[in-house]
Amino acid sequence: MLNRSTTWAVVLLVATFGAGVVVGVGGRAIWARYAEAAAPERPRGPDRLVTELDHLLRLTPAQRDTIHTILQRRWARMSNVWETVRPRFDSMRAELDSEVLGQLRPDQQVKYRDHMARRRHQKDKADSGGRRP
Repeated sequence: MLNRSTTWAVVLLVATFGAGVVVGVGGRAIWARYAEAAAPERPRGPDRLVTELDHLLRLTPAQRDTIHTILQRRWARMSNVWETVRPRFDSMRAELDSEVLGQLRPDQQVKYRDHMARRRHQKDKADSGGRRP
């Protein structure tokens, strides 16, 4: 049976993890709103992707129009699929983090959380603005 100090340590660890998740999710939501408000003229969704592809591939006007039409036709459906899958993905990612954190010392846990937050922020930044439906 667990003694009192071990129980409190486990409760504190779980509470810290929960607070980290809440702060991370809230911080990302605030950051996303700020980023969108800071650049309202920036194209979103299919328009943004077509702009990026045009810049990268030097599309002809016909290619640009055709690709834009394809993206517009498929974008809403892809977005709907992502919205149904995302909660499951986020849950699986939280489980992974929890398992990894369970194997680390407290000082390692801090570094792990910081590293993963930076990594996810960079990925979100790369994916923002419509690259991912």
